[in-house]
Amino acid sequence: MVELSGVKVAILVADGFEQVELVEPKSALEKAGAKTEILSLEEGEVQGVNHDEKADRFPVDKVLSGASEASYAALLLPGGVLNPDTLRGQPEALNFARQFFKNDKPVYAICHGPQLLISANLVKGRRMTAYHTLEADLKNAGAQWVDDSVVVDGNLITSRNPDDLPDFCRAIVEHLAECMSAYR
Repeated sequence: MVELSGVKVAILVADGFEQVELVEPKSALEKAGAKTEILSLEEGEVQGVNHDEKADRFPVDKVLSGASEASYAALLLPGGVLNPDTLRGQPEALNFARQFFKNDKPVYAICHGPQLLISANLVKGRRMTAYHTLEADLKNAGAQWVDDSVVVDGNLITSRNPDDLPDFCRAIVEHLAECMSAYR
């Protein structure tokens, strides 16, 4: 049994995130004992989507401007098209992601989530996957594109789309447990 008790994970989203890409990893992490917090640009709620249809709204636990990377063991970046496009235009979101890389903390991104990492100049030399339409973007930013359900490159784990969620959820929970056991 994987045990993540006492481990806190930041989930960074803006309106338009793919709901299942937040819900399933969040649930898997919490089932293993982790505490998750939804961070966004403003207080209130964020709007999920199921592809191009509005889905549920989720309460924001913390506004990004009041959050510190030091409070979290890992960062989860769900996809959706609008969500990462909004986040990558926000300097505080780019800097937040950069802090996880600077401190060699785990970052987990699925589908369009890696767009934030591309804009933060964090993918050069990394082995990654994402939604197939990001292949050229990742290559142009210096990443090595791999068309696998999950790609692990050190503390960066990426996945392609909602169909890969079982593999992605298993990989991030196991990876985070391995990282935390090194500190205990």
